[in-house]
Amino acid sequence: MNMFMGIVLVACIVAGLIFVVILANFFSLWLRSWLSGAYVGLSSLIGMRLRRVNPVVVVDSRIMAVKAGIPISTDALEAHYLAGGNVVKVVQALIAASKANIPLDYQRATAIDLAGRDVLDAVQTSVRPKVIDCPDPSKGPATVAAVAMDGIQLKAKARVTVRTNIQRLVGGATEETIIARVGEGIVTTIGSSQSHKKVLENPDSISKVVLSRGLDAGTAFEILSIDIADVDVGENIGAYLQIKQAEADKQIAQARAEERRAMARAREAEMQAQVVEMRARVVEAEAEVPKAMADAFRKGNLGIMDYYRMKNVMADTEMRDNISKMGRPEGGGQQP
Repeated sequence: MNMFMGIVLVACIVAGLIFVVILANFFSLWLRSWLSGAYVGLSSLIGMRLRRVNPVVVVDSRIMAVKAGIPISTDALEAHYLAGGNVVKVVQALIAASKANIPLDYQRATAIDLAGRDVLDAVQTSVRPKVIDCPDPSKGPATVAAVAMDGIQLKAKARVTVRTNIQRLVGGATEETIIARVGEGIVTTIGSSQSHKKVLENPDSISKVVLSRGLDAGTAFEILSIDIADVDVGENIGAYLQIKQAEADKQIAQARAEERRAMARAREAEMQAQVVEMRARVVEAEAEVPKAMADAFRKGNLGIMDYYRMKNVMADTEMRDNISKMGRPEGGGQQP
């Protein structure tokens, strides 16, 4: 009997210690939720701890939601916490959307949060639009360069005012898409202008044309305005291209002239070779003369007196030729 009483006493002591530990851990949360009108039972708090859910986050978030008039069950908050979502930001976003009369329910808010978007920032952007620089100077050049039809380059910078479209936030394109589309619109508008002076006179024409194209389609934002912050004159691209074209034409002409010069040199060398060949034939023909004369002597067609007369004629011709050359200067011209 004494042993039984001892076991009961030990069990009571253990149960009392467990109850004290539970009260020490969860009593303040339970009391705070009860006094705030967002009651959460002790069993639910203990279950949260066993499921590795932070009960402080869930209780505080439920209290915020109830005080703002947004009924959210504890199980819904636990489910979002276990899914890896940010419970506090979701509840804060719902409260901000409710105060700003923005249609946003709990299911869509949790979907946005689990998609990796900052749902609270999205609601705040819907209430207070933000300005996006186009292009983003932190990711590349500070201006968008485009060339008008007269060949003058213009460098423009725009500021795009957007607000978040909650309905398209899940699956909608991000800020990078807005920046890319606005930059493309600026390039197209400047490129279609007849003169860069028209763009400088009316820079708002760029924003009007770009804004009329509905560049926010398929994105998570709604474009409110596009303002041209700065337009600067760049290089004369048309003149630069003409200079490059002229240099290319010059190089082509030089190449063709060099080709003709090479052909002329080849032709000259060919003619010189022909002259040498003809001289060789002349020398070969002169070598046949003595043979022909000897053959003529043998056949009696040429006498010795005929031979001497031919030699006299040749000597007389050579003498006259030398006399005619004596009065000329060494350069080949006639003596004055």
